[in-house]
Amino acid sequence: MTFVVTDNCIKCKYTDCVEVCPVDCFYEGPNFLVIHPDECIDCALCEPECPANAIFAEDELPEDQQGFIELNAELADVWPNITEKKDALPDAEEWDGVPDKLEHLER
Repeated sequence: MTFVVTDNCIKCKYTDCVEVCPVDCFYEGPNFLVIHPDECIDCALCEPECPANAIFAEDELPEDQQGFIELNAELADVWPNITEKKDALPDAEEWDGVPDKLEHLER
């Protein structure tokens, strides 16, 4: 099993989760983070660190977020690895909690 970054991370991109990951399995795009499913060790350290509550265990993923399993795997193969915390996007607080942000994902 793996953990999955979901919709609410889009346009927020808090990186608190990256800081606690013992295996550096996060990858960074312009306005979203993903977890590489083959590198995640299911330690669960990242989930409580996410201020946007955008990280879920794969078996606890809400039904409307299932597509993010494949999206995380796809983007983790092309985006660069991130291993240190960075500032969130400037308007992260405004976007936190906005539903259906997939159309705003920048690849």
